[in-house]
Amino acid sequence: MPQVSAGKHHALSIGELSDRSGVAPSALHFYERNGLISSERTSGNQRRYRRDALRRVAFIRVSQRVGIPLKEIRAALDSLPEGRTPTKRDWSRLSRLWRAELDARIEALEHLRSDLDGCIGCGCLSLKACRLQNPEDSLGDGGTGPRRWDGT
Repeated sequence: MPQVSAGKHHALSIGELSDRSGVAPSALHFYERNGLISSERTSGNQRRYRRDALRRVAFIRVSQRVGIPLKEIRAALDSLPEGRTPTKRDWSRLSRLWRAELDARIEALEHLRSDLDGCIGCGCLSLKACRLQNPEDSLGDGGTGPRRWDGT
């Protein structure tokens, strides 16, 4: 790894990045191992993060919070020119790409919320009838498990 000076005004230690971002050092190490953030090493072999890592970590956390898998977050970060930190414009572009997936998740959750008290997923226990119209357990003919909830 390239080495960087230990000056505080240029780079953050793992503890400083953790304190400023609210993310545990173990999670920061995980992000780094998975190529989401990067560090450089001092002459004493200590990790140092550029200040723009704060914005990358914030981007990762917000993306995770709305349900975007790490694989997709990494692909989004990798799509940025020269691996730079996402800007507001980048976030707008990426959020438009993710909108359809998020809308589908919201729809599935609303469906689940609406029918949770009267349905266990149709086919799970070979029900003969259910609130979601599964007469004679016809969905059970298509396979095992919660047929209406797994997208099949």
